[in-house]
Amino acid sequence: MNGDIAGVLDTALAERPDATAIEAASGAWTYSELDDQANRAAGALWSLGVRPGDRVAACLPNDLDIVAAFHGAARIGAIWAGIGEALTAAEQQGLSDIIDPTVVLAGPRCLLDTPNCVTPDRWAALLADAPSAPQVEVDLDAPAGIAFTSGTSGAPKAVVHSQRNLLLPGAALVATRGWGPELRKGDSFPFTILNLMVLSTLLTAQAGGCAVVMNRRDVDGVAEWIAEHRVTVWNGAPAQLFDLANRPHLDLSSLREVWSGGSDTPDPVRRAFAAAHGVVPRATYGLTEAPTVVAIDPAGEEWRPGASGRVLPQFDVAAYDDDGNRLPAGELGELRISGATAGPWAGHWAPLLGYWSDGGVRAPDPGPFPTGDVGTVTEDGWLTVLDRKKLVIIRGGANVYPLEVERVIATHPDVAKVAVCPVPDERLGQRVAAVVESASPTLDFDALTELCRRELAAYKVPEVWARVDALPLNAMGKIQRTELAGLLDHAGGRPE
Repeated sequence: MNGDIAGVLDTALAERPDATAIEAASGAWTYSELDDQANRAAGALWSLGVRPGDRVAACLPNDLDIVAAFHGAARIGAIWAGIGEALTAAEQQGLSDIIDPTVVLAGPRCLLDTPNCVTPDRWAALLADAPSAPQVEVDLDAPAGIAFTSGTSGAPKAVVHSQRNLLLPGAALVATRGWGPELRKGDSFPFTILNLMVLSTLLTAQAGGCAVVMNRRDVDGVAEWIAEHRVTVWNGAPAQLFDLANRPHLDLSSLREVWSGGSDTPDPVRRAFAAAHGVVPRATYGLTEAPTVVAIDPAGEEWRPGASGRVLPQFDVAAYDDDGNRLPAGELGELRISGATAGPWAGHWAPLLGYWSDGGVRAPDPGPFPTGDVGTVTEDGWLTVLDRKKLVIIRGGANVYPLEVERVIATHPDVAKVAVCPVPDERLGQRVAAVVESASPTLDFDALTELCRRELAAYKVPEVWARVDALPLNAMGKIQRTELAGLLDHAGGRPE
C-alpha cells in the first residue's frame, strides 16, 4: 500500500477515468468527475481559511457532497470529522466543542448555530467558483480523521487516525477478497461515521469499483437501492438482515456478499437470510480505534457458529489476562490488538494516533490496544466475542451507553435513582430499558420518555420502563446490575 488519500483515485484515473466512481441520491460521478469535485472542495475549504491540521466537521446527509468534501479535506491536510445528523442539538454541540472545527459543513439536519457553519447554498456557491488550493505535501502519519466513540462513562472520545491507517482497511480487504472494477459496494449507515468513508469511497477506489451511497436504512429502501443499483456487496446491521430475511420476495439477486456488523449476528438470522436470498451473511468484528474491520468471515460460505470471522492479516489479535499477559490461543480473556509481525502485511498497521483533547492528540498507552471485549482467538485466527467489559447496550447495531441515559433521566424531580440496562430483542438484539427508583407510585413514564427525546438521539430513549421502591445496592453503594432483569420482570416493565 502506497500513496495518500489524494492519490487513491490515480489508478482508476489513469486506466478508467470515465468509469462510475460513486452513485448517490442526487446522481453519479465518474472517477474524473469525483477528482474534479474533490479539487473544488479542497479549494472551497482553503478559501474558508482551512489549513493543514485544521478540523473540518461535516453534518451532512448521505449524498455526493459529503464524499467530495472528505476527499477535498484530505488533499489539503485537514482533519476530517463527522457529526451525526440524528443527534440532538446538545449532542451535536458537544462533539463540535471537543474538536473546535474551523468549518462546519451544515446540512438540513444540522442543529449547530455558529458562525463557522457553511450552509448548503453557500457551499454550492463556493464549489461553483472555487479557486485552486495550493499543493500540500501530506504527511501520511499525521492526524487525518477523527471518529467519535464513547467509553463506559458515556463521555464522547475523539479517536484520531492517520491517512495511512484510513487507507489500510480497504487495501487489505480488496487484496484478500479479490475485488476489482466489478465491485459495487453499497452502504446505508451514515457517512458521518468515519468508518463508512473508509469502507466505501476509499475501499472502492482501491478496487477501481463503484461506491453506492444509500440514503435509506429501512428494509424497503435498502432493497430498492440494492436492486436498482445492482449492488454486489452490502454492509448492514443484524436488525436489517432480520427484516430482509422475512421478505424473501425482495430482489437481492445482485448481491455476492452481505456483511453484518455493529453487534453480534445471531446464527438463526444468518441461516434465515441465506434461506431467503441465497447469500450467507459474513459476520464481522471491528472497532473505531482499529479503524473498521478487524475480523470477517472468509469470502464464500464458510463460517463458524458464534464466531465473528477470521482476523485480517494486518492484525495480531489475542486474548490477555487482567495482568496484561498474552494467553494461549483459544483461551478466554480481553481481546487486544497489535500489528502483524509476520507475513506480507507485517508492519503495515500502527495503533490509532490517540484521542483529540484540549487542542491536540493524547497518545494511547503503549502496547497492544485493549478492545474492552472479552473473547477468544483460535490458532487459525477465528475470533469469538463472548462478553463485553463495557456496559454498552447495542441496539440494532447502534451503541447506547447506560450512564449517558441515566444522567438525563436523573434530572427529573420524581427520580431518586435510575439504572439503564438491556433487554433481549429478537430483531434488534437488545432494547433499552430503565428501572427507576421513585417514591411516586404514579411516576409519569410519558414525561420521562419526552425528557429523553429532548436530550438524546431517538435510539437511546428507553423503550421499557419499570418503577421500583429501591434499586439493589452493594456494600459500596453501587447498583447491582445483575439483578436488574429480575426487577424488570417483577415490576412488569412497561414497553413504550
